[in-house]
Amino acid sequence: MLTKVIEQSRIDHLSKWIERAEKVVVVSHVAPDGDAIGSSLGLAHFLESQDKTVNVIVPNAFPDFLRWMSGAKDVLRYDKYKEFADKLINEADVIFCLDFNALKRIEDMAGVVAASPARKAMIDHHPYPEDFCRITISHPEVSSTSELVFRLICRLGYFEDITKEGAECIYTGMMTDTGGFTYNSNDREIYFIIGELLSKGIDKDEIYRRVYHTYSEDRLRLMGYALYSKMHVFPEFHSALIALTQEEQDRFHYVKGDTEGFVNIPLSIKNVCFSVFLREDKEKGMIKISLRSVGDFPCNQVASEFFNGGGHLNASGGEFYGSMREAIDEFKKALVRYQGLLVNKK
Repeated sequence: MLTKVIEQSRIDHLSKWIERAEKVVVVSHVAPDGDAIGSSLGLAHFLESQDKTVNVIVPNAFPDFLRWMSGAKDVLRYDKYKEFADKLINEADVIFCLDFNALKRIEDMAGVVAASPARKAMIDHHPYPEDFCRITISHPEVSSTSELVFRLICRLGYFEDITKEGAECIYTGMMTDTGGFTYNSNDREIYFIIGELLSKGIDKDEIYRRVYHTYSEDRLRLMGYALYSKMHVFPEFHSALIALTQEEQDRFHYVKGDTEGFVNIPLSIKNVCFSVFLREDKEKGMIKISLRSVGDFPCNQVASEFFNGGGHLNASGGEFYGSMREAIDEFKKALVRYQGLLVNKK
């Protein structure tokens, strides 16, 4: 049995919304990851089983290794189809905001979502949610938004309506947001949920292969270059850094998702408990920051204090507006700032 994490009043409120709605839009954050796409498609499959017209809209492209999921080909990109997306958002009865807790996380979509007359519900697991939805289901203690979607469907009384395709999406989101269940995944209820998803006929081994073992040759060569030439270990701080410029990415024909997981690799080095990955994005004029840690080191505090970001204790992200050299200098300042928490790690 699952703990009733979500408050009953929110379940009852949302149940009425779903019952009355005809047109539903599901939106998620910029640069959608596995949890964003998995939770969005998992919820969409459920809502479609309730005879709702559902459209999933994301701000921009998501990685190729997520495109195998059922419904992925129908996900609407706001940066390519703004006019049509605006129409759908304005005509929606309900908008579900998944895997983000602030309107700035959907960038150019923020204004039209905020202005839409639709009822809005947030389902998310990031701390400190902003108040832009009438129903807010926010549980940072939960592993992923996909897990929350599963819990929501069950609490609504519709477990039997979860299809194999929907279960695959939910499992993918849970798997990717825990690094293949290697962090933020000690809650035994996660594995109860996995068992329930397996009962729907999913092949978790095949899902793992599709997500983690179907990259391009260029991606593999970029990884080798990043580890051999660009990874710097700071043993006195039990930390590591990988930084890739735009030119270096272009050299290996970078496409969206090619650097997914790079930040986790240095954590396999003995005594390294904190890893940071910097990726230059000249189109957006910024450095994208990914931070990972093991144990109780708070990489989300580092993200907030130094990189305009945040997230979870062991998995966070941020942005830096400046040169790569300046971003690396900020990283080094962070090491000094958090030296007391780092030097005793083994």
